[in-house]
Amino acid sequence: MLELTILGFLSEGPLHGYELKRRVVQLTGYARPVSDGTLYPAIKRLHRDGLLERRAEPGAGPARYVLTITGDGRDALVARLRDPQANEVSDFSRFIVVLTFLSLVPSVEEQHSVLRRRLDFLEQPASFFYDEDRTVRAEEVTDVYRRGLLLVARETSRAERAWLTSVLEGSAPRH
Repeated sequence: MLELTILGFLSEGPLHGYELKRRVVQLTGYARPVSDGTLYPAIKRLHRDGLLERRAEPGAGPARYVLTITGDGRDALVARLRDPQANEVSDFSRFIVVLTFLSLVPSVEEQHSVLRRRLDFLEQPASFFYDEDRTVRAEEVTDVYRRGLLLVARETSRAERAWLTSVLEGSAPRH
């Protein structure tokens, strides 16, 4: 997901490494902290694979690099957004990254295909805690914290399903 996030932000324009890190942390840091030891090796891999360019900025002191997405990087980004992996649709933190950059996919039909996959996932019965033969409802859980977790998850899922449905039906504003 880190590579997708890097390419997504670079698709908006060239960035210095520290600015890229700030944006990545703002998007995903609450769920997945990003250290220099994670970010910079990912940047090097993307550079090695020809998906981004690194250009040293002239000036005094240590070199500061400006990162820019390449045409191949943009193609790879859009291809990955068109067809995210199953866990990028089912995992909320990963889906947030996909959703952040989904408008880069030029076809609304293809965007909606991704949203339908997420909606299909959300409409499956689910619970964090199971009985042997059935899903446990929040109201049946005696532990106050587990019940809270289930209630929050249910309301979050309900709100997300409503938003997805409105976008897919064309009733949500596009701007």
